[in-house]
Amino acid sequence: MAAILFDAPGGPEVLGIGTVPLPRLRPDDVLIKVAYAGVNRPDCLQRAGAYPPPPGASPLLGLEVSGEVVAVGNEVPREMIGQFVAALTPGGGYAEYCAAHWQHCLPVPERMPLSQAAALPETLFTVWHNLFERGLARDGESVLIHGGTSGIGTTAIMLAKAFGLEVIVTCGDTAKCAAATRIGADLAINYREQDFVEAVLAHTGGKGVNVVLDMVSGDYVARNLKCLAEDGRHVTIAVLGGAKAELSMAMVMTRRLTLTGSTLRPRSDSFKAALADEIADNAWPLFCDGELSPVMDMTFPLAQAAAAHARMEAGEHIGKIVLEVGGG
Repeated sequence: MAAILFDAPGGPEVLGIGTVPLPRLRPDDVLIKVAYAGVNRPDCLQRAGAYPPPPGASPLLGLEVSGEVVAVGNEVPREMIGQFVAALTPGGGYAEYCAAHWQHCLPVPERMPLSQAAALPETLFTVWHNLFERGLARDGESVLIHGGTSGIGTTAIMLAKAFGLEVIVTCGDTAKCAAATRIGADLAINYREQDFVEAVLAHTGGKGVNVVLDMVSGDYVARNLKCLAEDGRHVTIAVLGGAKAELSMAMVMTRRLTLTGSTLRPRSDSFKAALADEIADNAWPLFCDGELSPVMDMTFPLAQAAAAHARMEAGEHIGKIVLEVGGG
């Protein structure tokens, strides 16, 4: 099968198309004929040598796909053959065929384009777990989301609004702020022109937000804590601004703040299966009935994965970038 490969870590230019054997199925896997594959920041980190796949995972890039199930392991219901699914994968999505655990798949309704289906699993699983399960966000609360026009950011805006939260985001320019507002953000702050701490406190009358969903970390953490209301929750999902932070533990104690975070890819199959069930019950129906749909940026042919990575790393995108593999 055709797949995107690279011989050594480096920039987007190291990516090229080659041929590899079909993936071998475990008893609880399905084999998906890939229609589209989502492009995510961890893919860029893996390509650069900074995010190796967990033990047992495919060394190929790609954490989410959509397509048709064409074969199943011996512990998978055979009626899955022929179904169209969106799947969270531990790797292997940038290829014509991809293996995924059958319980990490969500059914794609006929009305949902497969390009959109491929744009959902990684961000949807990440946002649901971190905003609602770890961050305990609930109706009537408020959230600050950094990277408001990223794939994570746009998904977080939509889900937060769907479940009754007030949403504040940060973006890097005026156009992205306008886009975030169109998607549903109540306030979009251009962090290059305005101190987001001051803007958050002004908007909330000095109270602060209940949850911060942070993909920056580094020196943002101390600033984020200033944005939190009492009993607020700070949830870290990436460390794009650095893995270390200096903060006042006295503030954490006196304001009863909670700092947490998570990574998704290394988690157990059973954890991801339970998360998929939670999403299938609560969030997936919103996309299936058309109430919500992912914000799409650009679609590149599989062979142009390097261009897709270059666009992501340039920060030009609004929403999700996907690769067209088999189409449909």
